[in-house]
Amino acid sequence: MAVSQAQEEASPVDVAGFIDQQPVGGFQIKLLLICAAVLFLDGFDTQAIGYVAPALAREWNLTRAALGPVFSAGLFGLMIGALIFGPLADRVGRKNIIILSTLAFGLGTLATAFIDDVNTLLAVRFLTGLGLGGAMPNAVAMTSEFSPHRRRATMVMIMFCGFSVGAALGGLLAAALIPQFGWRSVFVVGGVAPLLLAPILVWRLPESVRFLALNRRAHARVAELLGYINPKAVPAAGTQFVVHEPVLAGIPVRHLFREGRTLPTLLLWIVFFMSLLDLYFLSNWLPTVLNDLGASVSAAAAIGSMLQVGGVVGTFALGSIIDRFSFRALALVYFAAVFAVGAIGQLSHSVAFVTMAIFAAGFCIVGGQIAANALAATFYPTAVRATGVGWALGIGRVGSIIGPLVGGALLTAKWSTGSVFLAAATAALCAALAAFSLSRLAGMSGGKGAADQPSSFETALEPATPATP
Repeated sequence: MAVSQAQEEASPVDVAGFIDQQPVGGFQIKLLLICAAVLFLDGFDTQAIGYVAPALAREWNLTRAALGPVFSAGLFGLMIGALIFGPLADRVGRKNIIILSTLAFGLGTLATAFIDDVNTLLAVRFLTGLGLGGAMPNAVAMTSEFSPHRRRATMVMIMFCGFSVGAALGGLLAAALIPQFGWRSVFVVGGVAPLLLAPILVWRLPESVRFLALNRRAHARVAELLGYINPKAVPAAGTQFVVHEPVLAGIPVRHLFREGRTLPTLLLWIVFFMSLLDLYFLSNWLPTVLNDLGASVSAAAAIGSMLQVGGVVGTFALGSIIDRFSFRALALVYFAAVFAVGAIGQLSHSVAFVTMAIFAAGFCIVGGQIAANALAATFYPTAVRATGVGWALGIGRVGSIIGPLVGGALLTAKWSTGSVFLAAATAALCAALAAFSLSRLAGMSGGKGAADQPSSFETALEPATPATP
C-alpha cells in the first residue's frame, strides 16, 4: 500500500523536456556510434553493387542496360523495407527492427557472393534491400529520440555519416579486393560484418526512451536510461515518465496527413525523391562512366568514392547550420548541387577536376540528403517518427530506383557525358525548389516551437529555443 501511495505522490517526469535540458553526454555518444555502425554497414552493402558492377558485367557479359535492373532490385527492396518497417517499429519498438534488419541484410549480402546468374542476383538483392531499408529510418528515429532538440539535427547527421563512410570505404575496399580476390570478396566482407554486429546490438542497443515513455512501458527501464543520460538525476521511487504527445491510434501513415502535416509531408517526399534519384544515379553509374572514359576499374571505384567522402565532409560542415536555419539552408545546399553535378560532365577530361567536382557533388547531394533525414525526424512526433522517416525514405527510394534506370537509358541512347550529368543536375534543382517551398511555408507561418509535439507545420519546422544545459 505504501508503494501505491508513493506512486500517486510522485510527480510525472517529462522525458522530452528532461533530455532537452541535458548536455550531450557519453551515453548518447555511445548510442550514436552504435547506430552509426549499423548505417556504416548499411552504406557499405548498399553501394557495393555499384563498385563491383564493371567487374561483374565483364565476367557475365552484361550490357549497361542489363545492369540497371541489378542496381534497382536492391533499391526496390530498400523502398519496401522502409515503407513496412518504419510503421512496424512505431508499434513494436526501434531496437527489434534494427536487429532484425541488420541480420537480414548481412545474410543477403553474404549470399550475393555465391550467385552465378542474373535472375538469382535480382531476387537476392531485393531481399537484401528489405533489411537495408528497415535499418535506416529506425537508426534515425533512435538517435533523434535520445538527442536534445537544440542538437538533434547535428546528432542525426553525424550518426548518418556512418552510411557515407561505409559507402566510401566500399569503393576503396573494392579497389583493393577486386584485383586480388575478385568481386565476390567484397560481398563476403559486407555480409560477415553485419552478422558479427548483431549480437552487439542485442547486448548494447537500448530501446528508445521516448517510445517506452509514450507507450507507458517499463518505467524502471526509462528511469535507468535517463540515469545514463544524467547520472546525477535520481527520480523518486514510483516516478511516472511521460511524453506530452498523443498516442496516435490507427494506421500510422494516416497521421502523416493530419494536423497541418499534409503539404509539408508531400514537399518532403519531393525532396527525398529527387535527392535520392540524383544520389543513386551518381553512385551507381559514376564508376562505370569513369571506366568507359579510360580509368581502370580500381581507379574508377576510388574516384567514384569521392562522392561519399564529400558527403561526410558536408555532413559535419552542415550540421549546426541545419539545426539553426532548417530548410532555408537545405535549399541553398541543393541549389549549389545543381552546379556541382553539372560540372562533373564538363570536367571529365581531367582526373583532378572531375575528382573535385564529384567531391563537391557529394558535399551537396549526400550532405543535403542526410540533412533532410534529420529534418524529417525533427518534424514528426514520436508516435509516427519512424513512419514519417520511413515513408519519406520509401518514397525517396522510388527515385533511387528510377535514377539508375534513367542513367542506363541515357547511356544506352549514346547521350554525351556532359548531357547525362546536366540531366542529373535537373533533379537537384527540383529538390532545391521543394526545400525552398518548405522554408517559405515555415517563414509565412512565423511560429516557433518544439518539434516533439507538432500540431502544425510551423511548430514542426522552426528551430526551438535552446534549453539551458
